Amino acid sequence: MVHLKVYNQHGNVSGEIEGPSFLSEPLNLELIHQIFKSYAANRRTSTAHTKNRGEVRGGGVKPWRQKGTGRARHGSSRSPIWRHGGVVFGPRNTTDFSQKINVKMAKKALAGVLAQKVKAEQLKIVDSFTDKPKTKDIVSVISNLAGNKSSLLVISVGENNAFRAAANLPMVKVLKIKDLNVYEALTHKFIIFDKKAFEELPR
Repeated sequence: MVHLKVYNQHGNVSGEIEGPSFLSEPLNLELIHQIFKSYAANRRTSTAHTKNRGEVRGGGVKPWRQKGTGRARHGSSRSPIWRHGGVVFGPRNTTDFSQKINVKMAKKALAGVLAQKVKAEQLKIVDSFTDKPKTKDIVSVISNLAGNKSSLLVISVGENNAFRAAANLPMVKVLKIKDLNVYEALTHKFIIFDKKAFEELPR
């Protein structure tokens, strides 16, 4: 059974909370890597794009007559073998990089990441981030718990003050507990839960 400290907004210990049972489960690095790559692939957008011979401008007229010139026959000056012609097998912006993520695998991978964050003392729990949507209040909380390191703030479903207070902060991201995933957990040094959100984790 894992017990975690609960901090107040000043960074002082204010209590203790019992952690979910999965925080003591063994780590599966292969699974975490697979799920992380899947989330990264799903965030990828296809921007590189080349035009094929039907999309490049020009080439509507046959360059020269079929026979009698002594030159090779061509039907269009926008053939891929011509300069300024279309591109064959080039990147297209219709490419789909998305990968299916199994729900049970994603949950197990997230559990492993959170367990490692606990062992590294990079998972913190705070009573509440701020009572008002004020940036200076939430900056103070993050500074007390994580210093100037990148931080992921995890809040409960009904909480909105933290979203507004941390909207313009660099290296800080706010997520609802239902949106927490392996990618966000691994791309931030510290994960800071509000107490209510931590209690919403599956036990």
